[in-house]
Amino acid sequence: MELAGLSIVITGGGTGIGAATATACAAAGMSVLIAGRRPEPLEQVAAAIEHSGGVCNTLELDVTDADHAQRLLDAAQSAFGSVHAVFANAGYGLDQPGHRTSMDELKSIFEVNFFATQRLLAEAARRWLAANQPGHLLACSSCVAKFALPYFGAYAATKGAQDLFCQAMRVELAPAGIQVSTVHPITTTTEFFDVSAHVSDRSDHPTGLHHTPRAFRQSPERVARAVVRCLRRPRPEVWTCRMARIMAALRGVCPRLMDRQFRSMLDSSRL
Repeated sequence: MELAGLSIVITGGGTGIGAATATACAAAGMSVLIAGRRPEPLEQVAAAIEHSGGVCNTLELDVTDADHAQRLLDAAQSAFGSVHAVFANAGYGLDQPGHRTSMDELKSIFEVNFFATQRLLAEAARRWLAANQPGHLLACSSCVAKFALPYFGAYAATKGAQDLFCQAMRVELAPAGIQVSTVHPITTTTEFFDVSAHVSDRSDHPTGLHHTPRAFRQSPERVARAVVRCLRRPRPEVWTCRMARIMAALRGVCPRLMDRQFRSMLDSSRL
């Protein structure tokens, strides 16, 4: 599919995977609307895209607001006339054992990672169906949607729910020409795991695992390139690490083996 002249909406677009994807989509000729809570990073991304000759609008919002999906899609339609793709990318992590995760913490992470995604994708689908228009829905899930890491059970639960919901939507919306894809990155070198950003200020301990091996780290630009490839040629799932996909398969076939492997990665100081 030729992307030039099409438009995309991206939440969490001011930093990390969202910012890199916005930049890559703009380079492919797409008009981009990025949204997030902090205006400064959004404006920096938009300025860089516009400096390179691209089109990028910004919208400051919180995805936990009940009307965020309507506001976001209304703004995109007003700016671009129509929306071709929606990338629900906003989210955060929680490094904490399950028995110490409070109900408030669990509700909070599900509100951002799962319910906000559902509201945005569902609203976009309803609009496309009403207009008899094809489109492409994408959700930034994670490799841990398929296998949970110790101390990241709550985060994995949100991503697993996200993945399963998108699986159902993919089949439901296919007759209408609406594509649904999930993106499954590994540990990405973004502020997602920055001490001052998302994980440590919501967790009881800064790291649940020893430092992530280099083989399981990647740049947000790598994920962005994979997303653009998926926009050009839609596929059900986007994986950026072959080993992670193998681990996802092994979790279903050999659960005891995977449990032993994850126990070996535990930080003994937290046992």
